[in-house]
Amino acid sequence: MTTIRQDDVIQSVADALQYISYYHSPDFIQAMAAAYEREASPAAKDAIKQILVNSRMCAQGHRPICQDTGIVTVFARVGMSVRWEASMSLAEMINEGVRRAYNHPDNKLRASIVSDPAFDRKNTRDNTPAVIHMEVVPGEELEIAVAAKGGGSENKGS
Repeated sequence: MTTIRQDDVIQSVADALQYISYYHSPDFIQAMAAAYEREASPAAKDAIKQILVNSRMCAQGHRPICQDTGIVTVFARVGMSVRWEASMSLAEMINEGVRRAYNHPDNKLRASIVSDPAFDRKNTRDNTPAVIHMEVVPGEELEIAVAAKGGGSENKGS
């Protein structure tokens, strides 16, 4: 039986969010490089080159690819036979990981989430709560995938 420790979940979520803030996936980089080689238009070729240069700068400097570092969405698949060494719920662990990632002293990410979006619209300052999709599945593994969906801050000005 697999034992999942609270601190491991929290740190894994925080590390994953930091990672996706400054690295493009290898398949994206490869596709952009191939598009650059095929492109005939000088203006389009320049635009692709700038994307690749920016991507490299973000990866080397560990700085966000985009200013809007997104609304965190988490997909968790929890094995039915998993044993927990934790005092927090899985949602609380995930949100603590989000909190740590967005307030990391070496790469503070832009928090966009507001509490009570219908009325006060006050920024939570740590990008919590995350949107969490949880599925209980057979087995003894915990699988967590994180995404930071940008597209403009939902904390709009009036």
